[in-house]
Amino acid sequence: MNSSEKIIVALDVPTTAEALKLVEQLRQHISYFKIGSQLFTSAGPAFVRDILSCDVRIFLDLKFHDIPNTVAEAALAATRLGVSMFNVHAGGGSVMMAEALKRVKRAVAEEGLAWPAMIAVTLLTSSDQSTMDELGISGNPASYVERLAKLTQAAGLHGVVASPKEITLIREAVADPEFLVVTPGVRPAWAAANDQKRVMTPREAIAAGASYLVIGRPITAHPDPAEAAARVIAEISE
Repeated sequence: MNSSEKIIVALDVPTTAEALKLVEQLRQHISYFKIGSQLFTSAGPAFVRDILSCDVRIFLDLKFHDIPNTVAEAALAATRLGVSMFNVHAGGGSVMMAEALKRVKRAVAEEGLAWPAMIAVTLLTSSDQSTMDELGISGNPASYVERLAKLTQAAGLHGVVASPKEITLIREAVADPEFLVVTPGVRPAWAAANDQKRVMTPREAIAAGASYLVIGRPITAHPDPAEAAARVIAEISE
């Protein structure tokens, strides 16, 4: 992949008009966009099809987490929708993940559908040791992420979502160069960190082994989103 193909721009905006405007502004640089809970809840599957009609790829970030059959049916619906990637919560367990994979694999074979990348969320970037203690999860964030990454690989999924500080950990724990590590929480070198701590630049994240970078406000809130995207691509390419 070239540098631009490694960037997924998060369409975390409240309206379809704003999302469509961003896609139009960025299409010359970016071909991959994320639709999350906010936009999907307000606009639904029909809007995902609208964005796909712009000849771009979609990461459907809905973090499915339920009983195995329900997650499998949701995974099947996402695959039929035509998205290039979607995620589940690794915390749902290996049976849940394996059942989703089984259902998608069968549909791909029987219906001639395109394979989406099926990835699992390890630990949300907003969670820390205190969150784990509150939930009664043993270990520390690093050991928990490693455990879930290995569980995800064993279940047959294609990769995980993890924060920048865990990229190297996952690459060492999962000996498969094709295993995807999709990384939110990166900040371009020229963007203000504001109140964020322990940040990583796009260039650093790619060097550490990230497969894709999910970037939102540094691009979407910039006065010129296309210019911001071009700067991020240039930073990665250096």
